[in-house]
Amino acid sequence: MRVLIVEDSRPLGRLWQRHLQRSGLEVELRHDARRAIEAISHQPWDVIVLDLVLGGSSALAVADYAEIRRPEAKVIVVTNTRFFADGSIFGLSANACAFLRSGIPPEDLTEVVRHHGRVA
Repeated sequence: MRVLIVEDSRPLGRLWQRHLQRSGLEVELRHDARRAIEAISHQPWDVIVLDLVLGGSSALAVADYAEIRRPEAKVIVVTNTRFFADGSIFGLSANACAFLRSGIPPEDLTEVVRHHGRVA
């Protein structure tokens, strides 16, 4: 399973990346929307873990691009804010499959990624 993490907090992104890799997943980490869009352009992804609050760039642009370029990729949205806490993100992104708090334990994130990344 191939996973793209889009997280501007380098320590948090690396923590998630290492944990997912230890569970046997192929994982790449990008820290901004431009680099995430480049990664989505060039490679297929099963799951994209996307922080809604990317400093200085638009996470929704990444979600929109993934919806067009990689409609099969599941997008797991994470945030440390109350934005979209009402679930409205699911109406804005057809690929969105889960909405999680950024403080989720890495082992729980791994299970959510594995669950949504399964091929039916």
